[in-house]
Amino acid sequence: SSSGASAMEDGRSDAKEASMIELAASLEKVRQIEGGGDGNNVDGNKKLWGLLRLFMACMVSGGIQYGWALQLSLLSPYSQTLGIPHQYVSLTWICGPIAGFVVQPIVGYYSDRCTARMGRRRPFILVGCIIICVSVLLIGFSADIGRALGDTKEHCSVSTGPRWAAAAIYIVGFWFLDFANNTVQGPARAMMADLSAGNHGPNVGQAVFCLWMAIGNVLGYTAGANGKWHEWFPWLKSSACCDACANLKGAFLTAVLLIIISMTVTMYLAGEKQLDKADVQAASGRGCLSAFGDLFKSLKNLPPSMFKVLAVTAITWLAWFPFFQYDTDWMGREIYHGVPQGPKASVYDAGVREGAIGLLLSSITLGATSFLIPKLCRKLTSKVVWSISNFMVFGIMTAMVVVGLISTKGYNAALTANLTGPDPKLKAIALTLFALIGIPQAVLFSVPWAVASEVVAAEEDDGQGQGLAIGVLNIAIVVPQVFNLLPWQLDRQAVC
Repeated sequence: SSSGASAMEDGRSDAKEASMIELAASLEKVRQIEGGGDGNNVDGNKKLWGLLRLFMACMVSGGIQYGWALQLSLLSPYSQTLGIPHQYVSLTWICGPIAGFVVQPIVGYYSDRCTARMGRRRPFILVGCIIICVSVLLIGFSADIGRALGDTKEHCSVSTGPRWAAAAIYIVGFWFLDFANNTVQGPARAMMADLSAGNHGPNVGQAVFCLWMAIGNVLGYTAGANGKWHEWFPWLKSSACCDACANLKGAFLTAVLLIIISMTVTMYLAGEKQLDKADVQAASGRGCLSAFGDLFKSLKNLPPSMFKVLAVTAITWLAWFPFFQYDTDWMGREIYHGVPQGPKASVYDAGVREGAIGLLLSSITLGATSFLIPKLCRKLTSKVVWSISNFMVFGIMTAMVVVGLISTKGYNAALTANLTGPDPKLKAIALTLFALIGIPQAVLFSVPWAVASEVVAAEEDDGQGQGLAIGVLNIAIVVPQVFNLLPWQLDRQAVC
């Protein structure tokens, strides 16, 4: 509709304006934190240039987050159009925690000890970005590849059955994408800790990382909410790939372009020094299992402060992961009363795009909050900031449950069978909740990592433990995700 298109245009305009405001505010915040006096002062200019270079060296995290935003907003709904039942969708996401548990410790271990000429972290970032690009292309073209491999020859506009070959290609691409994301994100975070050590400190480094995540989210959710890719590029459509699929394909092709650009900037500006082989001689000849050995040894000997970080992180992710899985699907099903296939598919797609706009709003508040985190942590301490954010998560997600109950009449299918759109007031409340949840999300993406870096920095001054520390913290993230998926999912399958 024209009103929907207008709202979408407004959302994109707000996103672009917000990202520019965020960048300007970031540089001003940097000047206040690092420069202190006259802008013409030589030392102040050097510090500002150093932090600007730190900011640009982290650009790859923005490119990766752009693709991650598309993954969060579009892939759960898209998988259902391929015939994957709703109750099995979460099983495709289990690759995330598995990748976090397996890939991050190994990559962290070897990136701490890598003696390549380009540095410790950049080789892993390069390889991971290449795999991400291939995975994204597999996902975007899964419907076309599936038809070539024997899926139904019916036109996508009338087909309602499963397309198992396309679903298989999609799942393979999805799993490789999650493994590659972990290959890049771990070394990128560790590199921020390496580059910000000394002059800037871990809070500033992780705030820069969080800011790029916010920018990537703004652009990614804007691309996901855009329903005109198939109009701008008609060649994206095919007999196996209709409007919604073509829109996903266009968004993911831009992800490939942005990842290549951001990776190139990071590879050029990061300026890592080659690690001396003598520094890692003691670790030579050890195999992959040594990464897990060191990881669990670190768990066994954790200082009390680090254990608290892991415990709070684990409990927090029990709440966050279901939201990341089903946020746009929740908008399409419970607020808009649509379904992925059949007569209500267009209503569902409209709800998914509205959910992407909601995620766009959350990324704007995430970016704005990221500027305040270093100052808040200094004033209130990281512990208090983290506690406040977790109480906010509790309140916002409780409100989402209440809104869903009201919209679906207590999940009564008979009462909502004839509904084909959202209640305007409930939609406004849902979008407000999406926007508010960006505040605790900014804390989630920065404070735990900064605290972990501080704990490691207190023990070592050579930076070789940063990658392993991130691997340890990932255990606290992936274990609750697996717990969240398997028991509840098996119960749901039994009911179905």
